[in-house]
Amino acid sequence: MDVKTKLKGVAAAALTCLALGATLGATVVSAQEPNDPFRGPALETLDGKWVAYLPISAGFDLAQAWGGVVKTEAERYGMKFTIQDPNWSTDAMAQGMTSLIAEGPDVIVTQNPDTQSLARLLMQANKKGIVVVQMNMQGAVQTDAFVGPDYIALGRQIAGMMVDRCGAGTDTSHKVSIVQGVLTGGVSYFQVQGIMEVLGEHPEIEIVSSQAADWDASKARAITETVLQQHPDLCGVIDVWDGQGIGTGAAIKQAGLSDKVYMVTSGGGAQSACDLLKDGTFSAVVNYDAPGMGRDAWSAIMIALQNGQGGGAIKTMLYSPTFVMTKDDVKDGTCWDAGQYAAMLR
Repeated sequence: MDVKTKLKGVAAAALTCLALGATLGATVVSAQEPNDPFRGPALETLDGKWVAYLPISAGFDLAQAWGGVVKTEAERYGMKFTIQDPNWSTDAMAQGMTSLIAEGPDVIVTQNPDTQSLARLLMQANKKGIVVVQMNMQGAVQTDAFVGPDYIALGRQIAGMMVDRCGAGTDTSHKVSIVQGVLTGGVSYFQVQGIMEVLGEHPEIEIVSSQAADWDASKARAITETVLQQHPDLCGVIDVWDGQGIGTGAAIKQAGLSDKVYMVTSGGGAQSACDLLKDGTFSAVVNYDAPGMGRDAWSAIMIALQNGQGGGAIKTMLYSPTFVMTKDDVKDGTCWDAGQYAAMLR
């Protein structure tokens, strides 16, 4: 056998070995179980933890949407979920928060009744290592996360809409009324701040009334009825929350002025808002998607627990997107069903 023939034989044998090795290697790789090295440690930080939910009230749509989403996700990952219902009582909220701090849940999801009432207690909770997520109503103390709209920006947005309808260049009286909530409640306090920043730049706008209805639709209705009697040429009304704005819009509608008085409010996008846009009670609503806020709250919980640094270590403002809706935007399924989320909390 000549040298050339021998070299060809060696080369063929080498190729055969390489092919066999590749086949064996592929067999070994394919036999390995797929593995995510990050999932296990992440889930361990959630398993068995306790999430305590303390809204202002468990009986209204926003709280039901937030709590329904958080409860569903918490239980999915082996966590304990509890809820307390202060039923709009600030004293009951403070008592509930005090009890929770003593009991030591891993997470408290709460909603401030105003900027100050829970401030000291929120600080105590964080110092004890409890993760605190504030929903919608920003307090004076920053905790692990605030989840809700940028209310100053939202107020500016609503005021800009009102200027377009009632400001310079419009054939109107330029008269505007503002219906506030609880004066020191975050939704009202910061939203009105943004409203006044914009309206203050438009001297033609005359604010004929700016009163607090304390989140009560019947008070909002009474305020607006009086304003309309005193100013039948009113151009527009801003109500800071659609749950209370039901009364404001009803007063305008009862007076037969729905086509003349521009009524704008804000809320979480529940079916009631769509219904009130459809029947002309509201002219426009700036929505912030309450179920989406529930998802953001759950994300904040996962981040805080996985970072392992304890309550108050990382503080984040999670601002919720907003979008404007009018009657033309209302379609089947546009708004969410509060009953669905209420059932999730049972």
